Formats: sequence, structure tokens, C-alpha cells
Amino acid sequence: YALNVVAVSLSLLITCGNLLVIISVIYFKQLHTPTNYLILSLAVTDLLVGALVLPFSTILSLSSCYYSSDFLCKVRGLFDLLLCASSILNLCFISVDRYYAVRHPLMYRNKMNVRVSVTMILVSWVLPILLLIAVIVRGIGKESPRSKCKIFLATEESTTGSVFAFYIPAVIILTIYLKILVVAKKQARRIQNIMKSEAALSKMENKANITLAIVMGVFHMCWTPFFLSISLYRIRKFTIPVVVIEAFKWLGWSNSMLNPLVYAFFYRWFRRAFKMIIHKLQQMS
Repeated sequence: YALNVVAVSLSLLITCGNLLVIISVIYFKQLHTPTNYLILSLAVTDLLVGALVLPFSTILSLSSCYYSSDFLCKVRGLFDLLLCASSILNLCFISVDRYYAVRHPLMYRNKMNVRVSVTMILVSWVLPILLLIAVIVRGIGKESPRSKCKIFLATEESTTGSVFAFYIPAVIILTIYLKILVVAKKQARRIQNIMKSEAALSKMENKANITLAIVMGVFHMCWTPFFLSISLYRIRKFTIPVVVIEAFKWLGWSNSMLNPLVYAFFYRWFRRAFKMIIHKLQQMS
């Protein structure tokens, strides 16, 4: 019963939060920018995680039937791999976009235009699809003994997929945001030389540090425990209980709930859009 409540609550929060982002970007012309198109793609991916993966996972985890749910278990696992990999790649491209905005502010509009943004979105979907096809092809004929459906895959293919779906993007995200922090501090120093204000510099540096910590902290806090535990579980050097890995998986899925907060709620226009949408819904009800 407790798992049902947690699953339903998390699924609703993910769906509603990302739906607000999607409606805001589509409805308000002021939000039609290359950066927000990337956030829109991220929101669509996270919405599908909340609407498809979580309900399927809950049903299969609680199912007492070991055999009839075998096909559904595999389908759920493939959707999970596709959507989570796409979500992480979207986050990776958003970090690239933010780097150009900070590092090359004068050239940003020319470098990161709509065409580049659409290309990034296509890559963030096409690469997970190719990864999914590779997992399916390599898994053909490798039928595992029938057992209760797990919410994670611990095969050789899934471990290889983790490298491309998480470890490489995670390193890119960490590297880029550390570069953003360095650039932001340099710019703050220049502003200090102009304004001659130590208080202004301290305020800007603190804001940059807090933003960086939230952006990197949320992503790594949610996904790193799961991917590390699944790697250790696969090589069998450490005995990790399945229930612990499944708990880490739920933590990873919660990243789809936190993404709207991190990448949308910090923007003033998004906050205004959310208030207007919620006010409109209240009037309609």
C-alpha cells in the first residue's frame, strides 16, 4: 500500500510539473527560445517517465504472476532505458547551451539558434533509440530464467548502455558546469574592477555557487547511486541487495520531478507562466 501511494504521488507530481512546462513553452511566445525548446524536450521526456514508466513499474513490481508479465516487463525496461537516457542527454545539451550563454554572450544568439537547438533535441532522442536497438539486437536469444520482474536490468548490454547513457553525459555535465563556474567568477572579478564593490562581487559569486551546486547536485544525487550500484551488482564484487538498487532507481526517477524545479522554476518568465496557467485553471473550475 505504501509503495502504491509513493508511486502514484510521484507519477502525478512528475506529470503535472512537466505538463506545466510544456504548456508554458507552447502557449507563451515569450518562451519560444532555443534554450526553452531544449527544456521543452526535457519536459516531454520526463512527462513520459511519469506517465508510462512509473505506473508500469509499480504494477509489475507488485504483480505476483511470474510468467504472464514477462513481455510487459521487457517492454517497460526498454521504455525506461529509452526515456531515462533521453532525459539525461537533454540535461547534457542544456549544460552546453548554458556554457555558450555564459562563455560567449555576444555570439550566443548566432551560435545557439533554433536550428542548433532542434539538432540537439534530435540527437538526444536518436542516440537513445540506437542504444535501445543495440540492446534489443544483442539480447535476442539470450533469454534469462523466468523470475519476478525487476525494475532494473543487470545484463551486459545494460551495463554497456550505462556508459553511454549516464557516465559519459555525467562527466560532460560536471566538466561544463565547472567551466561555467570559472567563467562566472572571472566575469564577477571584471565587474568588481568596474564597480569597485566587494559586496557586489560576493553576492554574484554566492549566487553562481548556489546555482551550480543545485544544478549538478540534483542530477548526480538522483542518478549516481543507481548507476554505481548497478555496475557493482553486475561485476559481483559487492553484494548489494536488490531492494536497495530498486530504491536507488526510484530516486533516479524522482529526477524527472525535480527537473522542472531546477530548469524552469528559476526563470522569472516560467514562474509567471505557471501562475497564469494555474489562475486560468482555477477560473475554469
